[in-house]
Amino acid sequence: MKTNQFICSVGIAVLALFSQLTGAQGTDYPNRSITLITPFPAGGSTDIVARIIAKSLSTQLGQSVVVDNRPGAGGNIGCDLVAKAKSDGYTILITSSSTHAIGAALGKKVPFDYDADFTPIIHAATSPHVFLVTKQIGVKNLPEFIAYAKAHPDGLNYSSAGTGTIMHLTGEMFNADTGTHMMHIPYKGSSLSMPDLISGKVQVLFDALVSALPSIQDGKLTVLAVTSRKRTPLLPNVPTLMEIGGAYNLGNFVSENIWGFYGPKNLPPQILEKLNMALNKTLKDPEVIKQLVSNGAEVGGGSATQFKDQMLSDRAKWAKIIKDQRIEAD
Repeated sequence: MKTNQFICSVGIAVLALFSQLTGAQGTDYPNRSITLITPFPAGGSTDIVARIIAKSLSTQLGQSVVVDNRPGAGGNIGCDLVAKAKSDGYTILITSSSTHAIGAALGKKVPFDYDADFTPIIHAATSPHVFLVTKQIGVKNLPEFIAYAKAHPDGLNYSSAGTGTIMHLTGEMFNADTGTHMMHIPYKGSSLSMPDLISGKVQVLFDALVSALPSIQDGKLTVLAVTSRKRTPLLPNVPTLMEIGGAYNLGNFVSENIWGFYGPKNLPPQILEKLNMALNKTLKDPEVIKQLVSNGAEVGGGSATQFKDQMLSDRAKWAKIIKDQRIEAD
């Protein structure tokens, strides 16, 4: 009898341990709210994409997804939080080309590894940039801007979401191609530079279309071009730099921001699969598609491997620009 009781007790203990282990591997995931770290400020393009997706993702997962903005250091403060988070799927990251493509290509000194410390989950969306200028300098098109820039060498500033971000590199690429000498003024996020751009304290911003639309639509800024390969339906009368920039060595100028989701390293396969499946469903939600498209973004999706390869390809593109222009991290 005692032997049977002992065996029964051992069996219960083994089952409990097995339940804990399998639960930790994601069989009951998620059973509480998930924190979605956004490493740029509220109101910026990454924040907008995050909030559009988070609401539907909450429905797909049956748990709340809470957007937590942690800006600073060109997005790397928020990335570091996720890199050091527990690999249980309850802290995930949405970020852009600025960190895992450009930041990695720059070789920035950060307390984590862009590849080894993260698990790619899915491509979320892609958006071109728009070439915005303050109305204070009175230019209305690209030829007028180039003429103004040549007449005011070192007299123009362009803002960005931080040193080493895609906005920074886009500005440097423009400088190199056109021979202009705009000075870079980094902010903690593009949304934080908008008041200074409108007032004329800074004169130029290559902002993601997602976050720039309101300031374009209310007429407070002048948009000279988009940086995609083709015009965007949201701004059908705005040309691409490729269309109008041939005379200024801009005939191949393309700059597009890629957003995607990551988890910490060693994310259990079951959790990775659940997140990828839920996000794929979210990105097929008609309301999500409507909101992303209405903000100028192209909807993503696909496998974790496809996203990893896409970001590595984007990194290689920016790495060449960084090398050719001898751009160095701070």
